[in-house]
Amino acid sequence: MPLPTPTLETDRLLLRPFTADDADDIYALQSDAETLRYWDSPPWTSREQADRFLARCVEMAEQDAGVRLAAERREDGAFVGWGSFHRWDPTFRSAGLGYCLTRHNWGRGYATEIGRAILTWAYATLDLNRVQSEADTRNRPSARVLEKLGFTLEGTLREDCIVDGVVSDSWVYGLLRREWEG
Repeated sequence: MPLPTPTLETDRLLLRPFTADDADDIYALQSDAETLRYWDSPPWTSREQADRFLARCVEMAEQDAGVRLAAERREDGAFVGWGSFHRWDPTFRSAGLGYCLTRHNWGRGYATEIGRAILTWAYATLDLNRVQSEADTRNRPSARVLEKLGFTLEGTLREDCIVDGVVSDSWVYGLLRREWEG
């Protein structure tokens, strides 16, 4: 049975399954070099990458591997970015959390809002014990988002990413069910 992709609402955002209509917005986001400067892959260079991303969203759910949700402002429907619940492993009761926002929406609390909505859904719906997330050690704002959500810094993955010849380290954060519920 596929992992159901939820539709979630927060005070300011609607998180919903991606549709083909999101291709232009996701391409604009994922092709922005400034937005992806701490990402684990280079900016996209072709519109077809957006189509593959959208197809992979469906595959993730069908394979019970996770879900990706488009995030839009409730007030005007503007695309803000996306969040993901990925690497779902029901045996180990663990998964990952990720998010990416358009640059003009940074610093407004949307990443925290997206993360909180996904975590609330995941811990309430699934027999989930642990969520892990990584942040490039140069990306202090993303680390602050994870800390606001209750994640604990567990360590550093040294030189774990090489993107366009740039070597970087990542912080590993973890959040246990008992910490989330506490």
